[in-house]
Amino acid sequence: MTPRPFTGAVRTDVEVAVVARDGRCARAIVAAVAALSAVLSVALSTVLVTVPSAGPVMPVLPSVPAAAAVPSVPSYESPRATPSGPGHGSGRDRVGGHRSSYAVTVRLASASPAVLRRPDGWLTLSGTVVNHSRDRVTGAHVGVRTGPAALGTRSGLAAAAGRTDLTRADGEEIPGHVHRLPSLAPGARRDFRLRIPVPELGADGAGAYGLTVDVAREDGAVLGLVRTFLPVYPEGTAYQPLRTTVLWPITDTPHMEALTLRTSESVRPVFRDDALAAAFAEGGRLRRLVETGARLPVTWAVDPDLVAQARAMADGYRVARTPGATDPRQTTEGRGGRAAAAWLAALKRAVRGQDVVALPYADPDLASLARGGPGGDALAGLLRRASRAGKDVVDRELDTDARADVAWPAGGAVDAGIAGYAERLGLGTVLASGSTVGGLRRSSGALVTGGATDDRAVALGERMTALTYDTTVASLLAQSGPGAGAGGAPLRLRVRQRLLAESLTAVRELPYAPRALMVVPSRRMSAGAARAVSEAVSEGLGAGWLEPSRLEEAAQDPEPGQLREAEGYPVALRASELPARSLAAVARDQRRLGTLSKVLSDPGRTTASAYAAMARAVSTSWRGNPAGARSYRRGVSRYLTASIDSVRLVPKSKVTVAGQSATIPVTVDNGLQQDLTGVELRVASSRPERLAAVDRAVGVQASRAVSRTVRVGVRAHANGPVRLTAQLYTSSDGRPWGRPITFTADVRSVPSGAVAFVAGGVGLMMLAAAFRLRRAQARGGVPPPGVRG
Repeated sequence: MTPRPFTGAVRTDVEVAVVARDGRCARAIVAAVAALSAVLSVALSTVLVTVPSAGPVMPVLPSVPAAAAVPSVPSYESPRATPSGPGHGSGRDRVGGHRSSYAVTVRLASASPAVLRRPDGWLTLSGTVVNHSRDRVTGAHVGVRTGPAALGTRSGLAAAAGRTDLTRADGEEIPGHVHRLPSLAPGARRDFRLRIPVPELGADGAGAYGLTVDVAREDGAVLGLVRTFLPVYPEGTAYQPLRTTVLWPITDTPHMEALTLRTSESVRPVFRDDALAAAFAEGGRLRRLVETGARLPVTWAVDPDLVAQARAMADGYRVARTPGATDPRQTTEGRGGRAAAAWLAALKRAVRGQDVVALPYADPDLASLARGGPGGDALAGLLRRASRAGKDVVDRELDTDARADVAWPAGGAVDAGIAGYAERLGLGTVLASGSTVGGLRRSSGALVTGGATDDRAVALGERMTALTYDTTVASLLAQSGPGAGAGGAPLRLRVRQRLLAESLTAVRELPYAPRALMVVPSRRMSAGAARAVSEAVSEGLGAGWLEPSRLEEAAQDPEPGQLREAEGYPVALRASELPARSLAAVARDQRRLGTLSKVLSDPGRTTASAYAAMARAVSTSWRGNPAGARSYRRGVSRYLTASIDSVRLVPKSKVTVAGQSATIPVTVDNGLQQDLTGVELRVASSRPERLAAVDRAVGVQASRAVSRTVRVGVRAHANGPVRLTAQLYTSSDGRPWGRPITFTADVRSVPSGAVAFVAGGVGLMMLAAAFRLRRAQARGGVPPPGVRG
């Protein structure tokens, strides 16, 4: 094979000047002409390039770009199947009789350098081959192929990534640089390492080239392959850099509960588990995110609740023996305090001088809340207040001035309801997916779903700006799970090289036009994905085709836009929403907490932890974990129920009242961890003519965790049993509190004089009534009853 020289020159396929009133139209025409010229240049170059072989000379055919970008990101590893033979497959673009299922899996673990900048040197590849078939593999080797030309569009890039068969578009195997494999028994695994001189790769000019590592036999049968991309950006290339904003999310699932353990010296929060101890420690996900992001010009998106949880752990905390328990004594000492303090210090150092966004407190699920009916509406005030407090937490702990007006709906899907709910929370900027069905639409047409990449800000009226982000990159990062061990290196390499190829190809779409790219990873970005993003961004910045941009810069000069209707909201996102009944339950708990606060001597100490827990109960992080969401919400509800029930009247069966005036003792049990106030006791009699309460209401005050006996004055008028009902009421609004108790008061030893006085009074009343009746009958001429005429 004749090497295709790495010229290091920048090739300009075509330059077109378009004069039009609408600048967007001009850019679209330029993009179309540039794409057409790229295809023509590839076709011409491949017709002129021939590949020497034992048979007839055969031109290398270029790949055909897909008509539209492929939304999903397929795996680059070859499928596991049975061995392929030369008789399989007869497509006109297939070579060597290959098929899309293979006997072995090829994993590519490293590629160095990540970007080719110089025309000399070596490309080093390493990885692993695993025989997954039932037969022994013999006479095989590992080889390398590169595409004949750089991929001209991102849709072509997606098409190349999705191919499973080996075709002529993958190029010929580079001769003389193969790794011979020994005989592989079923299940056997072998490592490989290849070093290829850069000139023999045939990478001619800047761009992303397809690179295929395959395992083949001498007869040409391909047993397995893996695909990746080889970015090339020769020194001296002067494309217009792509302004790149990278969001760096620092979020996690909520772990702190509403429950607290109070002592005379301190208040210890209770966590449902101790998972954050490992995440904050050396090697943990959150620790690695901070360490990786500290080396990059990124925009930190920090959940204030996570910072608050870290501070609580650093100051001392407890861990529930059973998640959602209501007894703070059934807890153990947390072990992650030092790790949390070290993580906070590392985060503070990392964000110094950087762009910082304080997300709404606990990262609430805006879409679920906006679409959740009355429950979501009732929680808007709580979330708005929590978000204001959240900014103070971030600013205080991280010594920064964070931006606190950014909304991040799940999946980047935005409709009128979601945008309106974000405005109710005081949020004026929303992160929106560029191709979500229910997303945004520019006034001039579809929002960056076709044509050259350009993640522009879009104005939604006068008070809301949408920052669109790249969905292909977001999908790629969302599919990258935690990278660790043997599987971590192939994952990181796959993501890194794809990100480099996507960004470089985006630049080549319009190499001399200023444009923007926004990278938004998944909320719980894995450490492996973070490392891949870090390496890709560093390589792109170092080469010069990427240029860092802050969030504030990305939001400048928005174009007018509009929202699509709600019926376009994605079905997959709708299925993972928090149920409306769950939101209604949280709203009921909010009302119950308001009632509880009326009887506390220092309500702020208790309600703060409970309100924060309610915000956590509607966090976006619960998507995909409905069981965890239910467990957390029910734990908050049980906490409130236990708190309300802990202020109660102690039942009794019978009391004795001796004398005309007496006091009846009623015991009030205060099981709360703070003093009780703002409640009063009332006693009602079933026979007030025999026994009546003198005191209409008696105020109740009790220290924390004690029982207090309250005495109610009564006055007796006659001996005998009387049923009494005692009930607690809130002093502020007179509403009943808890359950009433009913007991019997046995009235004894009322003085005989008092009894005679009462009896005489009753007799006089009866005589007076009889006298008035007789006089009335006499006036009417009617004889009184019992008197004959």
